Amino acid sequence: MSSSTAPADPAGLSARSDGELLCAHIGGDRYAFEELFRRHRGRLYRLARRSSATPEDAHDAVQDAMLSAHRYAGSFRHDAAVSSWLSRIVLNACRDRLRYNALRPTVGLVVDVPAPDRTGQLETALVVRQALSRLPAGQRAAVLAVDMHGYSVAEAAALLEVAEGTVKSRCARARTRLAVLLNGCAA
Repeated sequence: MSSSTAPADPAGLSARSDGELLCAHIGGDRYAFEELFRRHRGRLYRLARRSSATPEDAHDAVQDAMLSAHRYAGSFRHDAAVSSWLSRIVLNACRDRLRYNALRPTVGLVVDVPAPDRTGQLETALVVRQALSRLPAGQRAAVLAVDMHGYSVAEAAALLEVAEGTVKSRCARARTRLAVLLNGCAA
């Protein structure tokens, strides 16, 4: 085995908790953060995808977030779950990317290639995504965290760094607005 190739499970990393992996990373274990990322990358990408305009932006936001988490792991305060901390960093990266894109709008490339016939599920997903994009950022983040990602109100409040009541009211307002937007699409 070459020195640049990581062992299949160095030092039993897969058996360690997220907190133990983060501490090991801070302590200099060169494989601990890789295991932490491997463990959470799918969920973090799904979170980013729902919070980003394009798959490319989601991918870039996850990369930016993981670089930040890697660099600033020592600032983790251990007052929340590591997974919540990573999610918060991803959401912040998505917000940064949305702000950046708003300042530098791009024109999409028009290609005359017939699109394959998609199912009704895809159409529904696009309608819902469009409706979500019309919500204020705070409402969208709250409703995505609670309704799409399954976080409890308390977990979402910690993730978004707001009070539980704020999460509840943002979710209620978002659901009401979504109902109006989606009923307008059905008419």
